Amino acid sequence: MFMRTIGRRGIKPFLVCALSFVVPLANAQAPVTPAASEAPASSSEIEQLRRMILEQQRQIDELKRVMAGEKSSDSTVAAKPAAAATSAPSRGIGQIASTTPILPPLPAVTTLGTPLPVPQAAASAATAAANPCEADPDKTIPTFLRLGNICIVPIGFMDFTPFWRDKNAASSMGSNFGGVPYNNSAAGNLSEFHFSQQNSRLGFRIDGNWKGAHFIGYNEFDFNGTSGSTALAVSNGAIVPRLRLYWADVRKNKWEFLAGQSWSMLVPNRNGISALPGDLFFSQVVDINYIAGLTWTRQPGLRVLYHPNKKVTFGFSAEQPDQYIGGSAGGSGITLPSALSGLTSTQLDAAGNISGASYLGQPGYTPDFIAKLAFDYPRVHFEVAGIESNFKTTSLSAPFISHTTQGAGIEVGFNVLVTKNARFISNNFFSDGEGRYLFGQAPNLIVRADGSLSAVHSSSTIEGFEARMNKNNLLLYGYYSAIYIGRNAAFDTNGTSKIGYGVTPNTQNRVINEGTFGFNQTMWSSPRYGGINVMGQYEYLERSPWAISAGNPKQTHDNTIYFNIRYTLPGGMPNF
Repeated sequence: MFMRTIGRRGIKPFLVCALSFVVPLANAQAPVTPAASEAPASSSEIEQLRRMILEQQRQIDELKRVMAGEKSSDSTVAAKPAAAATSAPSRGIGQIASTTPILPPLPAVTTLGTPLPVPQAAASAATAAANPCEADPDKTIPTFLRLGNICIVPIGFMDFTPFWRDKNAASSMGSNFGGVPYNNSAAGNLSEFHFSQQNSRLGFRIDGNWKGAHFIGYNEFDFNGTSGSTALAVSNGAIVPRLRLYWADVRKNKWEFLAGQSWSMLVPNRNGISALPGDLFFSQVVDINYIAGLTWTRQPGLRVLYHPNKKVTFGFSAEQPDQYIGGSAGGSGITLPSALSGLTSTQLDAAGNISGASYLGQPGYTPDFIAKLAFDYPRVHFEVAGIESNFKTTSLSAPFISHTTQGAGIEVGFNVLVTKNARFISNNFFSDGEGRYLFGQAPNLIVRADGSLSAVHSSSTIEGFEARMNKNNLLLYGYYSAIYIGRNAAFDTNGTSKIGYGVTPNTQNRVINEGTFGFNQTMWSSPRYGGINVMGQYEYLERSPWAISAGNPKQTHDNTIYFNIRYTLPGGMPNF
């Protein structure tokens, strides 16, 4: 009869009754002290009573666990539809690190089996909050970390990159676009094969909302830094980290402000004028120097953006200047007048550095000013950008006479989704005095014999496609790109020696061409464990100088093959 009664009414009422019976006894802290007229209890009786209390407490704990288990099952079933509705959307691996969002997306975030307890007041306040980092996180496995009221996403991947080049360009993993050796040189008759881990990256992204403003902090390192060791390939590949990005961005309503080291605003965008790597176009290639003709640099600056609506963005930035005369990344430097060669060590930047000076040791006349207008539609991104720079030098001895000149350029680009999974990309750049932004392949200016300055013309183009094969998680791409550098020559004071650019044989390039294609295959990915990708790239690079010495061919070229295995950290930012 007793068991039939429990069966009809359920076990919960019975457990409640049993719990109410034993709780008063379990809550007793010690045996009741006997009255003065009673004999004191023996030690054996006290010990027996203590054991009874402990056994009853154990039974109470067991009953509580049983009841909590039933409630958890009920709440889990009820929570599943809501969790599915509020799960974060799938995100591409490209949003986690400096790759692009065209990569195959990660699977949707999975739900937790048992919600964690949250105080009722805190839960209602979090539900009402506009900041996703303050919302109830207990229905999903978060792809981000929470610290106070901000979200933190780890950024990074680990790369292992074997590569082969049929000429010894001595440029490490990145292509030396302007310095391909000639076949009639020793380096032109040597090939190179290496392993590299330098493109691996680490960093973090911070997001939050405060008083109606959304803020982002972004930090990223790679391992392409200059090491003090000269024996990296002998006994210990102790490569050193290098700062890539370090900036903060705040947006409220239609206005946005960014400060710090970011990709220059002259870098082509895929989306708006965002500084996030996944919203930029710097190709899908494995080559860490990207592709010839890309307008880019990473440098400190300030920018202000205005968003009149969701389709249009206007931006203005002031960025780090540089009085660059060539010599970096394989690009040739200018030929200076013999009497003014000292400008290289004091006022002009050759080969990316001033001899004997520290970083930013050269003078800077004004910041580089960049303006950009971008239009975004469901299938088309279109943009136009302009840049203006100012340069100034002074004679090396009294009387001190100063000379100035200006540089200016325009960039026009678009990114069109021609089919559901394929896009066509075009970016074009024309300038006088802005060759530094072509990865240092062209100088900004030359110096004439009287000390006056003259800007050097440079231009570039990139045409390409990117296609995603959904069924195989495969990305295919191909690009053609080119750089043209104009001749700007003059005579030295003797009237016979040529100075400027386009006068030194075999080095001062007129045209640089590149054709490249490759793939990126996602082998496996999970929002909880990250992803593994296998990549490959073939690159054909050709350069043609303005002047050719006797016995040299008119041009030279090399071939490069990259292979890369990448593990990407898990993570993704919630929608704000």
